[in-house]
Amino acid sequence: MTKNAAYEYDLFVIGAGSGGVRAARMAAAEGAKVGIAENRYLGGTCVNVGCVPKKLYSYAAHFHDSFDDAAGFGWQLPGPAIFDWATLRENKKGEIKRLNGIYHRLLEGANVSLYNAHASCRDAHTVILHNDEGEHQITAQRILVATGGWPWLPDFPGSEHMLSSNQIFDLEHFPKRFLTLGGGYISVEFASIFNGLGSDTHLIYRGDLFLRGFDQEVREFTRDEMSRKGVNLHFNVNIAQIDKVTGDTGKDEYRVTLTDGQVMHVDAVLAATGRHANIEGLGLDTLGIRLDAQGKVPVNERFETSVPSILALGDLIAGPELTPVALAEAMQLVDVHFRNADAKPMDYANIPTAVFCHPNIGTVGLSEEEAREKGNIRVYQADFRAMKHTLSGSQERTLMKLIVDDATDVVLGAHMVGDDAGEIIQGIAIAVRAGLTKADFDRTVGIHPTGAEEFVTMRSVTRR
Repeated sequence: MTKNAAYEYDLFVIGAGSGGVRAARMAAAEGAKVGIAENRYLGGTCVNVGCVPKKLYSYAAHFHDSFDDAAGFGWQLPGPAIFDWATLRENKKGEIKRLNGIYHRLLEGANVSLYNAHASCRDAHTVILHNDEGEHQITAQRILVATGGWPWLPDFPGSEHMLSSNQIFDLEHFPKRFLTLGGGYISVEFASIFNGLGSDTHLIYRGDLFLRGFDQEVREFTRDEMSRKGVNLHFNVNIAQIDKVTGDTGKDEYRVTLTDGQVMHVDAVLAATGRHANIEGLGLDTLGIRLDAQGKVPVNERFETSVPSILALGDLIAGPELTPVALAEAMQLVDVHFRNADAKPMDYANIPTAVFCHPNIGTVGLSEEEAREKGNIRVYQADFRAMKHTLSGSQERTLMKLIVDDATDVVLGAHMVGDDAGEIIQGIAIAVRAGLTKADFDRTVGIHPTGAEEFVTMRSVTRR
């Protein structure tokens, strides 16, 4: 690692989210003097208004089905289940406060200087810190911008009445009628969450089908299962206008007019319409750093911007907007800048992901459509009612599929829609990443009786 005594810090990080904190800690472990600034909350989007609270709310929503399923197994509940929104909300706050404390202790333990301040770049090596005590200037050999994304809300009459994903977790009152606008992870997940918690739920999406970029069969299967669970899906339509009105009960509600003329009355509208790079007020534009056509900060394989001493990673740059990706990028950045300048570039192939809708989606590798563009393939598919539901009475089904290169027998992709899909695909992702063949899968002895064993027992080609 090359140090320069002319600077106060070897690395200064703007943004204490998952990627920023990981980079700060790992650089400090290599002997670098590191500082980090955060003006909102430790842990970033994932811990505070993203992955963690979303998964907790998803767990809460699953109990609805579990209570219904219990009767077939002999359980007689004493009365109707009653959901209390305030209990979930406050317990979630307590867990996030605990995690914030863990992040603080991690930074302290790594001897990283933490500044509770808004930071901006004055020049290639100078950061200005702004807080209630005034303005403070520090210098650094390298500056890492890791401020993540920020929700984007569309503009139409009444759009100011919509909520962002940053706000949806802490509503004062539970919305008995809920509408989400968008077709990505966030919209699909929150449609399932609020439906499971008991809301009359609607999802509005301007396209033919949500989750663009995922395997087509997975998308269609998820659509059907979500509809079966009671989510009202509206495709090829958008919101034209939202009006705040007084409902029959005397309480405020929202009249939502769609572009096809349909009108519905709801208690909350979530805008899950995407996130933009969170660079406002960072001073990057004054350094000549501009966003690309996709709204991302351009970087090279060393995570350097057009100003080499200014680095960026995570949701700010092109690539999957996933917490584990930001963590991996942080490790790679530290490796190349503080450990091994000749380290190989990060490999973004075969990154697994999950969508915590109900039922869950887990996926890794190529979709069937992507694989067909590359050559001849075999598709192995299983669509079944899980053993659990033979007694529960639920009609929920599970989908599993493998995409195999016909010439090499290598498994190019694995996809699942069903209970614990994310948990199962994490293990399958190791096999796909390692380039294992369908024969390797076939030689693996299954665990019986599980749904996961289908991945190693599918023998008949569904289609080529």
